Amino acid sequence: MKNTSEIANRFREIILNGTWVANTNYKDQLENLDWKIAVAPLQNLNTIAILAQHIHYYISGINQVFKGGTLDIKDKFSFDFPPIQSQQEWEIFLNKFWDAAEEFASLVEEMPDEKLDEGFVDVKYGTYRKNIDCMIEHSYYHLGQIVLIKKLLSN
Repeated sequence: MKNTSEIANRFREIILNGTWVANTNYKDQLENLDWKIAVAPLQNLNTIAILAQHIHYYISGINQVFKGGTLDIKDKFSFDFPPIQSQQEWEIFLNKFWDAAEEFASLVEEMPDEKLDEGFVDVKYGTYRKNIDCMIEHSYYHLGQIVLIKKLLSN
């Protein structure tokens, strides 16, 4: 198996369909979640919706680079989203999230393995491999938060 295919599958596992590492994934946690729970505040923590939008923000921004575009995402804007105000808005967002995640995985899969060791946009950002691995690790970090927040809200 190509390295890029293996990495793409690791990414799909955390967002779309896996249970190997965390015994769950974003789709499993969010797909049937009522929007009121997704936006429910809990102390001073980010909401589930904000955390999901945060990960989607980075996936979409990196997809743009993978397709030959510029890197326009900024950390300072990575938690700034209009509030979700209905189940329909939540479901529309989730569909965008799943589509962007599958696009990310497909774009990684289509890369030649040699691309993984090339510089990502600017030398200060490391390689493509480092950025893809960081996206996977970052996603696991916030998935853990989502799982804990859901448990706390259900008690």
